[in-house]
Amino acid sequence: MTKTVLITGAANGIGLASAVAFAEAGYQLALTDIDLEKATEAAHNIGSQAIAIQADVRNKGSLVSAFAHTAQVFGKVDVVHANAGVSNMKRALDLTEADWDFNFDVNAKGIFFTNQVAVAHFLDHNLPGVIVNTASLAAKVGAPMLAHYSASKFAVLGWTQALAREHAKDGIRVNAVCPGFVKTRMQEREVAWEAELLGTTPDQVRQSYIDQTPLGRLETPQDVAGVVVFLASEEARFMTGQGINVTGGVYMG
Repeated sequence: MTKTVLITGAANGIGLASAVAFAEAGYQLALTDIDLEKATEAAHNIGSQAIAIQADVRNKGSLVSAFAHTAQVFGKVDVVHANAGVSNMKRALDLTEADWDFNFDVNAKGIFFTNQVAVAHFLDHNLPGVIVNTASLAAKVGAPMLAHYSASKFAVLGWTQALAREHAKDGIRVNAVCPGFVKTRMQEREVAWEAELLGTTPDQVRQSYIDQTPLGRLETPQDVAGVVVFLASEEARFMTGQGINVTGGVYMG
């Protein structure tokens, strides 16, 4: 039977690459994003097995509606890639409460809401569901000028482990991926911020990312997507509660 995956933050970057990889693996897809126009474009480019749904991960009701609509179209949701995330960059002492709340509302609370709704759906449908959360290299090593972002992503790993332990008895697996320096629109913004904060150039910042990466290049969204699909597959059936590094060797712990 064909499986269905629901992806948050699916219109760009890692979410979009994940959607394409899942489509190639034969899944039906619900592409959710706060930007419905771009999600619709992504679904159209993937084909008839994909639908687009507007969803704001900061709003639990929005996610409940997204799952309900997906179940109405495809019957159920088997896999969830909770990927939506944000960042901004400042020195720790310059951070405002708004900066902190912006990162935690999407990166931590968004994962919390998405996972809660997913597990409830799996239990209601008696499914051995799978969740893959997008964490970060910054969830393993605190990142200067991204202290609030790091804190939100550390929260994702703690939540992933606890939820995995709690629902393993139900056959539900919960893992996370921890990408490194991924070449996305988010990275482009971070490169510009970092260059300004350090008094250097964007090209020098990018080169510093490459220099820190043993495999010698910037990461692509597709590098992450392959691991996400693996974690959702039967090949990873005995893996739960893991934060898998996909960093090109930047972090090896």
